[in-house]
Amino acid sequence: MTTAPTLGTHPPADLSMNETPYPPLPSVRRLVEQGAGALQRYPDRTSSALVAALAGRLGVGPESIVVGPGSAGLCQHLVQALGPRPEVVRAALSFEGYPLIIRNVGARDVPVPMDGYRHDLPAMAAAVTGQTRCVLLCNPNNPTGAALRRDEIEEFLARIPADVPVIIDEAYREFVTDPQVPDGMDLFRAHDNVCVLRTFSKAYGLAALRVGYAVVPSRMTPAVAMTGAVFFPNSLAQAAAVASLDEAVTPELTRRCAELAAARAGLVDELRGLGLTVAPSEANFVWLPLGERSASFAEQARQAGILVMALPGVGVRVTVGTDEANARLCAFVRTASAAGV
Repeated sequence: MTTAPTLGTHPPADLSMNETPYPPLPSVRRLVEQGAGALQRYPDRTSSALVAALAGRLGVGPESIVVGPGSAGLCQHLVQALGPRPEVVRAALSFEGYPLIIRNVGARDVPVPMDGYRHDLPAMAAAVTGQTRCVLLCNPNNPTGAALRRDEIEEFLARIPADVPVIIDEAYREFVTDPQVPDGMDLFRAHDNVCVLRTFSKAYGLAALRVGYAVVPSRMTPAVAMTGAVFFPNSLAQAAAVASLDEAVTPELTRRCAELAAARAGLVDELRGLGLTVAPSEANFVWLPLGERSASFAEQARQAGILVMALPGVGVRVTVGTDEANARLCAFVRTASAAGV
């Protein structure tokens, strides 16, 4: 392979971590700066103010909410608390943390092959047995960006025994524009075995603070809370999350998510116009199913000052970044294509 020309000496454009290109909301930043004066104090281990704010926003009782330092950690606590059955069913090409989570809790991983870029829900339902501890659904799916529709999830849930919890991971929910993609909270209210995971790391721009939450049937809350009792968000994270839920900042958050969705559509169109196959996405990233070219594409992009996430032999995930970063990515693809890379 020839080496793609570098595109100047800019700082690297990091499009590998699915971070938002926007800074924290101004009110949130001010609150964090003010809170720095009380760093000698331990945080509220029950996250009571954040639990109350989430309960009010979501319309559920506080007994159904568990807060933790990021939704990935909460996912592990949840899967651990739902034992002792040994198997966890998931889509084969989904969040890269799932296999580690499953291994950490001593469960057996049951990855179900994909239907293209999407969960194969009929096959996943068929994989559920009397040994199944829980099922993991990532919606929209990381890394492919595909989202499951309401009708197919409802059909899937109808096939799952009531004693098998279904965990719907909605880390990227705020970026969804397809009206056929359901809000996980509606599914939670309609089904006694549905749990919902969400995070403040993505749309809310609090990745450095690590705070997420789970909404679970109240009968499960004590076990989940006990499992994660020694892990809770720090004080600044709790305060920032509460401020992010303030109705006064909702219009700005909504505007940012809509702006990013428009940038996503523009990036997809441009990359397709440059000859790349790009999977449909409802998240803040796009998936390039490059197969055996994935590792070399990522390395050439790195040499050009652009960081992406590659799954060697499968594909490349690219975060939707700033206008400048997106333009640099497209310029790299254009230049690399002309160079025969």
